[in-house]
Amino acid sequence: MKTSEATLLMVPGYTNSPEDHWQSRWQSKLKTAIRVEQDDWHKPVLEEWGGSFLRTLRKSKSPVVIVAHSLGCQVVVQCAHQFDDLLRQKVRGAFLVAPPDVENPLIKPKHLMTFGPYPRDPLPFPSIVVASRNDRFCDYLIADDMAASWGSLLVDAGEQGHINAASGHGPWPEGLMVFSKFLSQLKA
Repeated sequence: MKTSEATLLMVPGYTNSPEDHWQSRWQSKLKTAIRVEQDDWHKPVLEEWGGSFLRTLRKSKSPVVIVAHSLGCQVVVQCAHQFDDLLRQKVRGAFLVAPPDVENPLIKPKHLMTFGPYPRDPLPFPSIVVASRNDRFCDYLIADDMAASWGSLLVDAGEQGHINAASGHGPWPEGLMVFSKFLSQLKA
């Protein structure tokens, strides 16, 4: 699959992805990329964020490849288990980067735990989880468990922090290479 054959649905996490974040940079460069917008980026509520995600997904006229970061990954996974047949056919794959451990009672801010527990059923589409070994929001072994539960290929990013602008991932060309390879393996 090529980027021109799909809607690339960007699903940011808590507080959104600023301009210098890889997700925003990719969106500005990829013509078919759109972003799920939330009414309140600072007080995430699963039902509201999930509703925004599903509404945006349903509007797409073409096949969709999801590109989620952080809490956006948990939104995708929580909603994917509720997909009807139309959405199962529409979503061709998901690229899930740095999913947080929403079951960790030490996570900050605490309201992120309302997005857990994370489902432990396989996703109804191909997926990749990219995880860092020193992400303060998720221990690597937990990310490994999530990926295994979801039937996702786990990509070890090494020690890359939360894989966001604060950890130095502006353009993130290594991530784009992994995403491009993943995209090339999906059916149009």
